[in-house]
Amino acid sequence: MSDATSEVSKWRGGWLNQLVARPGFQSWASKFPLTRGQARKDGAALFDVVQGFVQSQVLMALVELDIFRRLRAGPQSAETLERATDVPAERMQVLLQAAAALKLLKRDRLGRFGLARKGAALMGVPGLEAMIRHHRAFYADLADPVGLLRGPARTELSEFWPYVFGARGEIDPGVAETYSDLMAQSQRLVAEDTLRAVSFKDVHQLMDIGGGTGAFLEAVGRATPGLRMTLFDLPQVTPSAQARFAAAGMGDRVTIHPGSFRDDALPEGADAISLIRVLYDHADETVAGLLSAVYAALPKGGRLIISEPMGGGARPDAAGDVYFAFYTLAMQTGRARSADEIGNLCAAAGFEGIQSPAPARNYVTRVLTARKP
Repeated sequence: MSDATSEVSKWRGGWLNQLVARPGFQSWASKFPLTRGQARKDGAALFDVVQGFVQSQVLMALVELDIFRRLRAGPQSAETLERATDVPAERMQVLLQAAAALKLLKRDRLGRFGLARKGAALMGVPGLEAMIRHHRAFYADLADPVGLLRGPARTELSEFWPYVFGARGEIDPGVAETYSDLMAQSQRLVAEDTLRAVSFKDVHQLMDIGGGTGAFLEAVGRATPGLRMTLFDLPQVTPSAQARFAAAGMGDRVTIHPGSFRDDALPEGADAISLIRVLYDHADETVAGLLSAVYAALPKGGRLIISEPMGGGARPDAAGDVYFAFYTLAMQTGRARSADEIGNLCAAAGFEGIQSPAPARNYVTRVLTARKP
């Protein structure tokens, strides 16, 4: 495209946006036969954005009142659910009607409500209900989004995830257990999509850094019999891993190495190292230091596997650039990077052969792989 053509395109785009932004034009467009379809579609999409927070709170109420599980046996009325939840029937009716409008529940001819396919599917997603309950802290931080963007002194979410600031002995064991369990439950979906994108059949020893209670390594171990594995994470979050691997019959295949990648040298001997939902928790300088340490720990030809939600970069992505971008803002450390940004950090650490295939579910994770030359 020539410079002249580009300038004309920009002028036309600016002129059109100015026209569309006029209230009078919107009123006219919603009635004119050739434009009313698009105008109404745009209006409905905008209203979905406006009411998005209300929808999330409806979902929160459904989960906290355990409505989905209460309806597993069949449809119930608002009056029946009143007795089980201590929510007045007329107010329960409001919640159930909203859930039906969101296609989480469905209403029968008797006015009772039962599970819709989307509501049933929610219960089948590992860790989703726990994550929704956990969102109470995130929503509290989003109550003042401008204040969050300006950088508050403290946030609810940062106090829920203290490990990202490099805490070691300071982490309360109960806190460590809470977030380890939350991460382990949701790690199953991440492991599924990572294993779709990466084969570990040519790997002899895999080290998972920041692997918590070992949910990802368990999934890889089941998919790759005979693979030797090492778990590296803070001492407070690894005790449950031993029991997990023993129950899975992998106790003799896994070495647990407690430590902090900020302070301790990484163990050597692995020909592949995985970072599963680790980088987006940390600032660029921390990530750069970690990638350099990973590079040093790998042998020539060793593989790096990164799997986490990523931003879209030049092509903004609703999951990475909305949800995860603001989530990491509320954590007060880290950020949702694009695959290109992560690839550049890997290249700066010395890695080559950097690849990132299109994700199966970008709201779950995206995978990037690289090799040490």
